[in-house]
Amino acid sequence: MKKYTYIISQSIISIFIVFNIYLGITDQWVIYKILYHNLADLDDYKIFTNRPIVNHSKEKFDWKKSNTPVVLSSETNKLLQQLETTALLIVRNDTILLEKYYLGYDSTSISNSFSMAKSYVSTLIGIALKQQLIKSLDQSVGEFLVEFQTQEKSKITLRNCLMMSSGLNWKEDYLNPFSSVSQAYYGDDIQKLIYKLKATQPSGIRFEYKGSDTQILALVLEKIYQKSLSEITSEQLWTPLGAEHSGLWSLDKQNGKEKASCCLNATARDFALLGLLYLRKGNINLTQIIDSSYISISTSPINLPDKNKATTNYYGYQWWLLPEFGNENIYYARGVGGQYIIVIPSKNVIIVRLGKKRGKKKESSFEEVFQLVNEIKK
Repeated sequence: MKKYTYIISQSIISIFIVFNIYLGITDQWVIYKILYHNLADLDDYKIFTNRPIVNHSKEKFDWKKSNTPVVLSSETNKLLQQLETTALLIVRNDTILLEKYYLGYDSTSISNSFSMAKSYVSTLIGIALKQQLIKSLDQSVGEFLVEFQTQEKSKITLRNCLMMSSGLNWKEDYLNPFSSVSQAYYGDDIQKLIYKLKATQPSGIRFEYKGSDTQILALVLEKIYQKSLSEITSEQLWTPLGAEHSGLWSLDKQNGKEKASCCLNATARDFALLGLLYLRKGNINLTQIIDSSYISISTSPINLPDKNKATTNYYGYQWWLLPEFGNENIYYARGVGGQYIIVIPSKNVIIVRLGKKRGKKKESSFEEVFQLVNEIKK
């Protein structure tokens, strides 16, 4: 018996040694960090290094409060509780119709946007385009980043990245610790991860949701502004929009790069300001900070074939769409776990929902999105 115990223990030790040699060769020590922290969480800014996003002005947006707040159905309230909602904000124009917080969160609590951050990066590209720091969305990424000046990668354009059609070999698998997205979330050199990617198919021909495409756009923004993504966001969005609280953008390491495809942390009200900018067609305080034409095209379907060969009528330029409502143009920022900034132009309404879980997949979205939109439409 002792002999077999010894053989088993030696086998385990050998496997562990081989595994560590593999991690060393492939430079994937981040696996231990991934296994330790397990799945991503709303409050992950607490385990990362962050850079602040600040409003440099003393001016704060003046939210008004309705005397007749929205009353949700018992069905919707039940679903929100089941999905561990932490914040729900419903705004019409500049008036708050409903504001509720759960599970110990309140109006000052910041939490992870997850992929809602992609919509912020898209917005910053639109702002840079208006400021003529970008001449055209059809400029190649290689015009800004030398690492994209060779072979097939030289053909990737800013528009391709906005449309999630770069053709790069990025793996968007949240449950696989070896996937690109896991390495980006927990790793300490996201720029190196991006530059190592290969073009495995021509750009611009197929929609495939990839965080790499957003990160590339962020690197372009940093190049043209010569500032960090957080500084750009502070100057171009947080300040003109009149954000109430400072936000945080999580970095890959101390003094490192922002994880652009996720990890912008803010309050529910400050998230709503992005929806308000789009609802007002880019005009805030009588200043047009982004062209209405960019807002229109970025919230229109890209209509590329997806991996199932279906037409992508549910995605724009890093914004999700709801084609199920026909000609009514409803669009939203979306993050894993059910983070949403939903814009319903026909009702002049913005919905922000933050939480720990999302519901069942339903057509192009999730059940809670349809439930909330239907509540407003009623």
